[in-house]
Amino acid sequence: GEGSFHVAIQRNPSTRFGWQLVPEFHVSQNPERASILELLQIRLGCGRIRPNAGSGSRDKALVYVVRNRRDLMTKVIAFFEAHPLLSSKGLEFTIFASIVKAMNQKEHLSKAGFDGLVEQALHMNGDGRYRRTDWTTRILRGHTPNTDQDP
Repeated sequence: GEGSFHVAIQRNPSTRFGWQLVPEFHVSQNPERASILELLQIRLGCGRIRPNAGSGSRDKALVYVVRNRRDLMTKVIAFFEAHPLLSSKGLEFTIFASIVKAMNQKEHLSKAGFDGLVEQALHMNGDGRYRRTDWTTRILRGHTPNTDQDP
């Protein structure tokens, strides 16, 4: 299986800055090993198991997902702080935990706090394969029209 600590940056016009941060812990596994995901769900006492539909119809993998911020703080982060990762994902966890804790302190509600958390999120997971775009320009510049583009 494969696990990840991830903070998605999603456009949401109803939020203060037009974007939102969505922290998520997930572990994917082939259906033959669904019991591993079930054990993880029981151990952490939260989250849900669903098909990994985002990867296309040929992907039969299942994914265990935790998005609830309270569960992330009190169960997922608490678990990995008590049982530190020995792999390269340890750094990703540290950044992830920092972002979730800052959001718990409502730091994402100020422009400076939001901008700082976006910067941290953009540097997670090897700068992310979907982060080749200049996200800083797209997200952090706010709602100012981009005059550099042709009409």
